[in-house]
Amino acid sequence: MRIEQPTIVVDADACPVKAEIAEAARLFAVRVLMVASHDHRLLPQEGVEVVQVDRCNQSVDLYIVNHIVRGDIVITQDFGLACIAIGKGALVLSPRGEQYTDENIDYLMERRHELAKRRRTGGKTRGPKAMNQADRDRFQQKLTKVLRNEQENHDA
Repeated sequence: MRIEQPTIVVDADACPVKAEIAEAARLFAVRVLMVASHDHRLLPQEGVEVVQVDRCNQSVDLYIVNHIVRGDIVITQDFGLACIAIGKGALVLSPRGEQYTDENIDYLMERRHELAKRRRTGGKTRGPKAMNQADRDRFQQKLTKVLRNEQENHDA
């Protein structure tokens, strides 16, 4: 059982739901750590700590991996980071509110590999569809549910 409340750790470089994360965290009095490279300037706000790392390829991911603990909530769209975070005992959500788990991460990693192979051989692939309000609402509902469950388990 975890004694402390979790920290929400955000892969913030391309995260489209930073405002929704900050809002939900304020409602549940949960700490937020947003990690971004120096290319993505973020301003700290109440309850939100911002860490800027260098521009190297995996600097954000490495910082997150080295600072999360079991029970933290990680927000990322990076399947590789999600895989490692799950292995460290974190709960991992995508910015669209999908939860990455032991049951689905292998499929997602394999799919990523297949699409990368197709692109390397000149094939075309589609990127993710643009975020819309329904995606933002779904994410906020999922994060709120996770935080409510965490709060109930913490209080018990």
